[in-house]
Amino acid sequence: MPDLLSEDTITTALASRPGWTLGDGHIARTFVFDDFVAAFGWMSSVALVAERMNHHPDWSNVYRTVRVRLNTHDAGGVTQLDLDLAAAMDRLA
Repeated sequence: MPDLLSEDTITTALASRPGWTLGDGHIARTFVFDDFVAAFGWMSSVALVAERMNHHPDWSNVYRTVRVRLNTHDAGGVTQLDLDLAAAMDRLA
């Protein structure tokens, strides 16, 4: 199981990830796309990456907006897996 990251480590990492915020035991971001098809296509691409990582996001989709919350449930907070998945989401967006 990956180690929990300190708040300072997370904050430093998120400084290079515009739009991501640190919440209570998670990181979060809202992605807005041109339309539903673009949002759903992005989610499908992320799903393939998440499955390979065996690390799945908590997310919701309404039309062109996707809200994402990431944490590592087994570890009880934010780990490097969450930062890695956030980076992949940013690249795919």
